Amino acid sequence: MVSSVLRSLRGLRPANSPASYQKFASRSPIRRPWQCRSIYTSPESQPFADTEKPYYITTPIFYVNAAPHIGHLYTMVLCDVLKRYQQLQGKSAFLSTGTDEHGMKIQQAAAKEAVTPKELVDNNSQKFLKLAHEGGISQDTFIRTTNQQHKTAVSHFWTQLKNGLPKRLGLYKSTHKGWYSVSDECFYPEDLIEPSLEPQTGKKIMVSSETGSMVEWVEEETWFFPLTKYKEQLLKFYDENPGWIQPESKMKEVRIWVENHLEDLSVTRPAARLSWGIRDPEDPKHTIYVWVDALINYLTVAGYGDKWHLKEENMGIWPADLQVVGKDIIRFHAVYWPALLMALDLPLPKKILCHNHWTMSNRKMSKSVGNVVNPFFAIQRWGTDPLRYFLMRNGSLSKDTSYSNDLIEMVYLKELQANIGNLYYRICRPKSSSKWSTTDAIESYFAGEFKKNEHMVDLSDPRCNYSSLEPHIDGVLAVYKREMDNNNPAGAINEIFCLLRETNRYVSDTEPWNITKKTDVPEFRVVLNWVVFNSIEALRVAGILLQPIMPTKAGRLLDELNVKPERRTIQWAVRGTDDSYGFSPTDLGVMEKVQSWNTIFPPTPAATHSDPEVLDILGGIVENPTKNRLNKMSEWIAMEARLGEIDTAISTPRVLLVPYEPHHVLKYHGWMQDPDIQEATASEPLSLEEEYSNQISWRAASDKLTFIVCLPLSTDAAAPPTLIRGDTLHDSADHMVGDVNFFLHEYDPDEYEYDDDDGEHDDGFDSSDEERDGWLVGEVDIMIAERASRGRGMGKAAVCALLVYIQRHVRGLLAEGDARRGSTSSSIISSASSATATTDADWLDVNLAGRGERALKGLIVRIKEGNEDSRALFQKLGFRQQGEVNYFGEIKMALDLDALLEQEWWASALEEYHEVRYEPPSVGETGAIGP
Repeated sequence: MVSSVLRSLRGLRPANSPASYQKFASRSPIRRPWQCRSIYTSPESQPFADTEKPYYITTPIFYVNAAPHIGHLYTMVLCDVLKRYQQLQGKSAFLSTGTDEHGMKIQQAAAKEAVTPKELVDNNSQKFLKLAHEGGISQDTFIRTTNQQHKTAVSHFWTQLKNGLPKRLGLYKSTHKGWYSVSDECFYPEDLIEPSLEPQTGKKIMVSSETGSMVEWVEEETWFFPLTKYKEQLLKFYDENPGWIQPESKMKEVRIWVENHLEDLSVTRPAARLSWGIRDPEDPKHTIYVWVDALINYLTVAGYGDKWHLKEENMGIWPADLQVVGKDIIRFHAVYWPALLMALDLPLPKKILCHNHWTMSNRKMSKSVGNVVNPFFAIQRWGTDPLRYFLMRNGSLSKDTSYSNDLIEMVYLKELQANIGNLYYRICRPKSSSKWSTTDAIESYFAGEFKKNEHMVDLSDPRCNYSSLEPHIDGVLAVYKREMDNNNPAGAINEIFCLLRETNRYVSDTEPWNITKKTDVPEFRVVLNWVVFNSIEALRVAGILLQPIMPTKAGRLLDELNVKPERRTIQWAVRGTDDSYGFSPTDLGVMEKVQSWNTIFPPTPAATHSDPEVLDILGGIVENPTKNRLNKMSEWIAMEARLGEIDTAISTPRVLLVPYEPHHVLKYHGWMQDPDIQEATASEPLSLEEEYSNQISWRAASDKLTFIVCLPLSTDAAAPPTLIRGDTLHDSADHMVGDVNFFLHEYDPDEYEYDDDDGEHDDGFDSSDEERDGWLVGEVDIMIAERASRGRGMGKAAVCALLVYIQRHVRGLLAEGDARRGSTSSSIISSASSATATTDADWLDVNLAGRGERALKGLIVRIKEGNEDSRALFQKLGFRQQGEVNYFGEIKMALDLDALLEQEWWASALEEYHEVRYEPPSVGETGAIGP
């Protein structure tokens, strides 16, 4: 694994970067533990003499009072991914991580284990170093705060605080009285303390209202940093740099804390109480506060106290470009740290990225509860890169994230084994080695043969729409860069997943294995090359973009595609830029049968196995999913692409539509208790239990599609989000306003025919009887239940958004319905994909009906006779009334699908329509976008 990481890093190294910076890209990301030094730095590379500063990114240094857990690995991987992204762009980057090894908790933990503090930190620091190694982390420095270089930096910083500042801004000695938490290593103000009971004994204790940690009253003489004197400077900095902390909610949180809770900071502890730490060089009866000691590590790495001392000197890699922290230590990094730097007139880090925590089954991980995830077992179970992928895919900046082996198994099978691995083997390792050649396909593209055969493309038939994948390949890079520039690997992963899902759809639709039967005709040989080329280009582009997230697996994918190492940077992630990769079926060894355990994503133990069972399984036989299972999964992925994301939200300026989920039921149930709504919808009141059963059946139904109508997303966002997690602000009960539904019905002439004014039979649709065999009709239903939201255009906006969704995904809707019902007929609509459906006015070919193939012909709506507002709404949308009022007092209105795209409102509805991936709370964590 290390060699492949090295190869990847060397391939990403900028060709024209200064020699001292090139050391970062070529240096081994880790030393063997027995070769470990406290800090891995190259003396000749510090400070940096060149003008271009590498992108400097830091993890927090991890406290070594206990073994590492999955949260530590997540932070490391997040930083590593963002560093590798910089390298992917051809830039120099420098990653620092390490361990925090002083403080009261260390002293107490060592005493409990009957070892010296030094023995404890040496042992536990090696565990974090090993985790970085096994997690594929490419750190350039592993700093330990017990290292002499760091102690020198702290002493110099401390002396400057004490002696180099005006009296009112420097350190002063006083008696400190306050509530101190040993666990959190900090004092808390009186207004953040509350009484509690100790669970084991029932004894009354005082705890921090923020963390729940026990506090004790302490009175002692200490040195103080006059933090309150820097309040205005801090607030001014926050005002001038509103995006300094990401996410925005944490920026607001920090500002509120500074405005309301700021106190001068006690920055020493009596050495008689705390001996394990760095002593005040001028007053050895005092030990420097562990957080002051720890924060200075970021400067130590940059050469402070050794190579430079003042900002007028060459500060090497300082300031940090990005400092990544967990939510529990945001105050130390966003309040104390900038104030300390301001005191010495040193530059502040350019950005703070704050992430949330991981939970197990939605409970905070705790050693006492026994639900802490061992990251070493997790790596052994799933492999380094798949675990990195999952952590980046599901990690959140706004809400705590649930860790589950069931979730990882689902992601591994669907997104890695099927969507990437099996797709590769379908295209690059077909059953018969003589079916096609990737090199022939590439040569055919660069010879311009595809353009010469564009007459063979039929946009109305997915089997002949050979160019339908190209917009997806062309569009992925811009979205990927936007998400990664915004420090959002989850959004970038989603975009890559969507590209590969579309590729599965493309392969299933175009059926290259059937095209091979016609390749005796030269034109079909070109068509085959066209399909193969687009498919391998999608894999190549995805492989390049996945390198920061899965460096080893992505590297292997690119190796298998025979992509040259120097052509793996981001500028090559564009369709039609590389003419030198691929292979011929005659290449020796290329087309040998691949055993399942030797594939890019081999079988793994099941999620239900315990960790000890996994270790036994990994040493012997693993569960072996059959090829048919993966092929079936690939077909379902293809169907998802036709249908649109199974969990898709729709955003427009007036409404947000989200799938109907269990957390919506309580509010929906409340709506349906309203007699007026019962009357308008002809509904009987149900119990809450029955309502939950309804929700489950609606979501599983093949003939019903339901969206909850919510208030629109904020218009302040610079770009639309790519992912919404369920049960966040955006689809909370306060934001729900109604629902919109779509039902599929078999066409019934008796149901839809009536006598028009001329005495002729009419059903509201413009077609002959012969064309009606195989028809389906879609019924639309809208309810704006919140009275305050009526009359604001939200009903119209919701219906328009639904109709655009149907137009884009009608083929998938019918295909899914047939698949679930076991229909033997095929479901073909000429809008083969969302890329062409919205621009092709002839998106419905009703002539397919009557040949055993199904088609959606028209839309209907049933409205109570007295509901003038709804009748007017649908009239504006182009629906026309059918017949008279029926037995139930309803009027039926219909719209022929051929006429849908001709309506005046269609163009604007299409322009405002935006699909967003939606994950319900049960699939991963909540809160990708939140308040």
